[in-house]
Amino acid sequence: MTIRTVDLDDTGWLLDGEGGAPVPAGRLDEHFARVLAPPAWASDIVVYVHGWQTSPASAVRAAERLMELAEAQYAARRALYPALGARFAPWTVLVRWPSRSGPLLGGYRRIRDRAHALSTGEGHAARVIGQLLGALDDGRADPAAAPVLANRGGQYLHLVGHSFGCRVLCEAVQWAAGDRPGRTLGWSRPGPAGRPFTVDSMLLLQMAAPRDAFDTVFTALARAPLRGPVVATYAERDRATGLWHRIAEKQRGIGGAGIGPAPEPVSAIRMRPPGDAYPKEALDHWFVSVDAGAVFVAGRGPAGSHSDHLRPETAHLLLSLADHSR
Repeated sequence: MTIRTVDLDDTGWLLDGEGGAPVPAGRLDEHFARVLAPPAWASDIVVYVHGWQTSPASAVRAAERLMELAEAQYAARRALYPALGARFAPWTVLVRWPSRSGPLLGGYRRIRDRAHALSTGEGHAARVIGQLLGALDDGRADPAAAPVLANRGGQYLHLVGHSFGCRVLCEAVQWAAGDRPGRTLGWSRPGPAGRPFTVDSMLLLQMAAPRDAFDTVFTALARAPLRGPVVATYAERDRATGLWHRIAEKQRGIGGAGIGPAPEPVSAIRMRPPGDAYPKEALDHWFVSVDAGAVFVAGRGPAGSHSDHLRPETAHLLLSLADHSR
């Protein structure tokens, strides 16, 4: 398994390798084209952004674990994903950012502000990740091309975030603008026109943001370059986005209580066991709030089950999104 890494500094700017020099602004696209060209063998491209209190090495281990679970689930239960058929070969890009902090409550607020600042105001993460997604979109085999469709091929782009990494991803997707039409394949939602890239699904695991974030902060997601759904998990035992989020932001977070108000209707479902298929109608909505309270239960200390997201059930959900993207 190969995990390609993209490292950002504390302003959200791209570094040339871990701890390397900043990549000049005029060379972002050139850099991405050189080091992140999607390989021809890949059927799906997964961009993973880690969460709070994660070291660079831990971020790699988390991305590796998620993809190991996905590959094991696919090998054991291939019949649950008929559109994937015999071709699920994921290629993973891990975005790492400085997420370590001090004591819990002060550290939570500090990283909340850093995650926001990385992508807004003087920060650069939205632009950098937006250009990264554009470069991946440029380099992938177009699923909408007729010869590709005839061969059940193409390369599909999926975004996965955890905790504060979900905020960074949402800001990046909102940043997007351009003049290239979107694609329409598996989902019922029309592809977004006039965007520089198109994302086939977005999975937000235990998102550290207020429940009303999609109605107050990330309002542009309803018209962003997303062809598939925004799917967010939540678990009652996640104390980081429950108790501590309520203290810091005066309301529980999405990861603790699910998606609240949003610009489009929110579908509410339960996380399914690895052997129980997700019908397309369960996921084919603008926003899907997934109750993972019976699954994400492990974890000691003040954060509770906030980091108990690397589960076979999570891999099953990711594979189901990939399957229904076809």
